[in-house]
Amino acid sequence: MADEKQNDPSGQTGTVRIQSHQDHQDQAGKKKALPNFLLSVRLKYVKLGYHYLISNAMYILLIPLLAVSSAHLSTLSVRDFLQLWNNLKFNFISVTLCSGLMVFLATLYFMTRPRKIYLVNFACYKPEPARTCTREIFMERSELTGSFSNENLAFQKKILERSGLGQKTYMPEAVLRVPPNPCMDEARKEAEAVMFGAIDELLEKTGVKAKNIGILVVNCSLFNPTPSLSAMIVNHYKLRGNIMSYNLGGMGCSAGLISIDLAKQLLQVHPNSYALVVSMENITLNWYFGNDRSMLVSNCLFRMGGAAILLSNRSSDRRRSKYQLVHTPSFLFASMGWCEQVPGVVIKAREHQIHGTELFGA
Repeated sequence: MADEKQNDPSGQTGTVRIQSHQDHQDQAGKKKALPNFLLSVRLKYVKLGYHYLISNAMYILLIPLLAVSSAHLSTLSVRDFLQLWNNLKFNFISVTLCSGLMVFLATLYFMTRPRKIYLVNFACYKPEPARTCTREIFMERSELTGSFSNENLAFQKKILERSGLGQKTYMPEAVLRVPPNPCMDEARKEAEAVMFGAIDELLEKTGVKAKNIGILVVNCSLFNPTPSLSAMIVNHYKLRGNIMSYNLGGMGCSAGLISIDLAKQLLQVHPNSYALVVSMENITLNWYFGNDRSMLVSNCLFRMGGAAILLSNRSSDRRRSKYQLVHTPSFLFASMGWCEQVPGVVIKAREHQIHGTELFGA
């Protein structure tokens, strides 16, 4: 692209813009460039529609067939039906083959169709009243640690006021203590209190025995000890030896839904089973005592808690179940257009020998 000055006969000076062939090709290429469909959220709905289409393919094929058959049968008279019966009565081989084919197709359909998954019940852990942490208690304990500057204390107070957290949140004992005592033993105590408290309440609600649970999925993003959290549950409740146990870590807040999806897939291939899903986070070892504001945000948002969910594929649990699990979302980060930033959404890092959790965009 170039600008050139020209004088017209009247003596006035004007500007003539000359466009090169390369510029013309670039503009044409931009117009013809197709959009990147992987960056569109609509791809999720296309996949969802495809899922429903495949799941209900049998019904979609049978409805037109039934409609055509009904239209044809409506044209037959009683005499036609009697004649058809007399023909079939003397053709035993045809009747046997047709009956066998119908039984085979019905059996194939019922064996291959997806099993219905039911959410029997769930329970959320509620700590004892001594673990209550109001906004005033939070600010008091933060000041007593002596780790935060006045500016960052004001920053935390501002975040608290805008976070939507009420006055009935809970914190582990190791964090509320003066001085705080974050250590592995205290972190294990918190994990055991949260997991066992939620599971005990869930088993009491459902009346299911621990020995009947065949699948266990536990997720905790930032606390992954050895033995694992799932091993702690198996040992505490003396679950059966052939239980399928999974422990998910480092997957952030989305791990709850990923755990449900994993349990759902396992229940599809293991009939007549129960799946226990435990979702929690551990605060004790992840409390930040520095002055990096991107890491201070997690102090203001996260609290002590967890949940236990019981899933089943037994048809006998249909009536007493709270919900039926119809669809679990697929986490296609590429379809959201931020796949490059996903690994850095939550990072556990060290800042001046102090461990903390940094939130993306904080």
